Amino acid sequence: MMCVSVLVLLVGMLAGIVMGIQQNFVLAVAHAHLNLLGGVLLFLFGLYYRLIPSAGTSTLAKVQGWLHIVGGIVFPVGLALVLLKGDAFEFVPMVGALIMVAAMALFAVVVFRTSRAYP
Repeated sequence: MMCVSVLVLLVGMLAGIVMGIQQNFVLAVAHAHLNLLGGVLLFLFGLYYRLIPSAGTSTLAKVQGWLHIVGGIVFPVGLALVLLKGDAFEFVPMVGALIMVAAMALFAVVVFRTSRAYP
């Protein structure tokens, strides 16, 4: 999970550099969501799972992680499609956002189940 987040952050940073070089910031919203949701938030999930190993080994945590990875890529890519190609692609970021919400809800369940074991 943490390795994927670092790769996502590298891609996001490179995209930001390209935007800066070209002075074209049309995709700034997609860039920000890729970095913050796909990179930083995924890394924070990984930290929680490292701090509380019993949480990270559960099947629910594995499903949550994969859902977040998929949603963290689909959502910003969908935003980019809408920005570049138009409203016909609005369903893509919507699907990505719903996947992200589902992943966050699963993470909440994992946290509430495991936080009782650790003061």
